Parts: sequence; C-alpha cells; structure tokens
Amino acid sequence: QVQLVESGGGLVQAGGSLRLSCAASGRTFSNYAVGWLRQPPGKEREFVAAISRSGGSTSYADSVKGRFTISRDNAKNMVYLQMNSLKPEDTAVYYCATTRLQRWPPTGYDYWGQGTQVTVSS
Repeated sequence: QVQLVESGGGLVQAGGSLRLSCAASGRTFSNYAVGWLRQPPGKEREFVAAISRSGGSTSYADSVKGRFTISRDNAKNMVYLQMNSLKPEDTAVYYCATTRLQRWPPTGYDYWGQGTQVTVSS
C-alpha cells in the first residue's frame, strides 16, 4: 500500500498559478499510476489529470488541458500538479490517488490522500 499527502493548496487570484505536491511514503511508488482529482463545492469528485508509472504517459480533463501539467519524480516519491491560468471554477479540494491497475488511462483508484484546498478568487 501507499500513503499519500498533498500540499501546496491555497488562495490565489484568477490568472494566477499554484503547484500542488503529492508525497508518497511507499517504497513501491513507481509501481503505481497517479491521478489528481478534485471536488468542487457542492459537486461530485471529478478527474483532473493522471500520469503513468514511469511518467511516460499523461492524461488530462478537457477543462484543464493547456493550463495544468502533471509530473512525477519517482526517485523522490513525488507527484506534482502545476496549475497555471487558474479560474474561479478551478476552486475545489484536490486529491492525489494511486492505482495498481495496468489499464491506461486509469478508471479507478485504490489509495487516496487527505486533499488540499484550492480557492481561486475573481
């Protein structure tokens, strides 16, 4: 199993940037694809981005393509989400999660972090 801790959330103005980090404690972190998902206030959780085990493949929701970039550093057990050109509709609790499934792109996740709040003001 893998334990995940998100950080980097906060309050920013529209058009600003944030970088979220996801730190994993497991030694087998590189065996897992990792996703970022978010839950806007009053709405269901939705997919944001995912990265494959080696980092060679990425997937993004249409709403964030061209603005968000997911990356990973397996040597440091870290996954990042660089968020640029933020919009008020990006306001949500952001979660990182992992999956052992080999299917790409991921369709579900096994382990979740606690979430970090991102608030974008206008």
